[in-house]
Amino acid sequence: MSEPTPAPEAVPAERRPRRYGLVIALVLFLVVIAAVAFVGNHYRTCRTAPDATGASVTFEVPEGASGQEVVEALADEGLVRCGGFVGNLLLRGTGRSNDIRAGTYALTVGMSLDEILGVLTTPPPPAKTVELAIAEGLQIDSHVPDKEDIANAVADQLGLSERRFLRLVESGRYSLPPYLEAGQSLEGFLFPAIYELRTKGLTEEAVIEAMLARFDQEAEAVDLVGGAERLGLTPYEVVTLASMIEKEYQVKSEGPLISGVIHNRLRMGMPLGIDATLLYQDADGELTTSDLETDSPYNTRIRVGLPPTPIASPGGRDNALAWALHPEETDFLYYVLCPSEGDGVHRFAETYQEHLQNVEECLG
Repeated sequence: MSEPTPAPEAVPAERRPRRYGLVIALVLFLVVIAAVAFVGNHYRTCRTAPDATGASVTFEVPEGASGQEVVEALADEGLVRCGGFVGNLLLRGTGRSNDIRAGTYALTVGMSLDEILGVLTTPPPPAKTVELAIAEGLQIDSHVPDKEDIANAVADQLGLSERRFLRLVESGRYSLPPYLEAGQSLEGFLFPAIYELRTKGLTEEAVIEAMLARFDQEAEAVDLVGGAERLGLTPYEVVTLASMIEKEYQVKSEGPLISGVIHNRLRMGMPLGIDATLLYQDADGELTTSDLETDSPYNTRIRVGLPPTPIASPGGRDNALAWALHPEETDFLYYVLCPSEGDGVHRFAETYQEHLQNVEECLG
């Protein structure tokens, strides 16, 4: 008679959860390994440049764009493989995300991220410029051979066409509200200054526009509109008055005083008696007896009031334009150049009799 087979030993209930825990831990480990492998593979893929197609892409970086916005835009254009978190991570890893410059760039599909950043972070080469120096007191066209004026300065210094420059100036097409209406002479409004102009695309039109823009800045600085209104003049008339001051003064400290004399004469209805207005349209630059008697709107010896246009380009703030708006308060009505008292110095008088005595003593 055989012995009875013993019943298998039962597994304690407390050992089953431990086995299940090991299985779950193993599964989780494998999932993590797979995820790490996937992320690593994705990261390596994102680091590689897209397939080089040779296609050119015009890429724009707006002003103030963040690095993340730039990398997203690069991914959208197919210039990098990945945007999002990984793309931003790769960008930040270069250490150049804050060096990207706003602008428009030509990029090629197939460039690496480092190559792209080399383009986006490199400052453009400085634009080639040429200098134009316009002195105060010049007129646009002097009509006098070998006498410096704005038109020949533009031609000589920039290599542009003097004839085309003058044709544009005289076309009547330019305006500068509220100072200058279309059709009015540009005389006095091509501001005297030193300009740095880009050689690329430099034209006679560009020069005129730059000079008018600079006048606009100076006019704003001296409050030309408000100042003219306080004086009962138009801005154009103030520029005309300033152009005469510019031609009359030689010593800077006398500028506001000469302005005061001109304002006094205007207020009293006296002829201004400024020979520079006669010389404005003179072909040889020399006054004759017949010039003094000619019935010209620029003959301020016999005509009362301002000439019809400015006669030169006046300086702006701290100069003739400012002096025209802020004349020195004075009772003087006359002045004469007095070389014995200094180079460019004038002697002033309240009465005509005093003036005649000054003329005798200063000019003999």
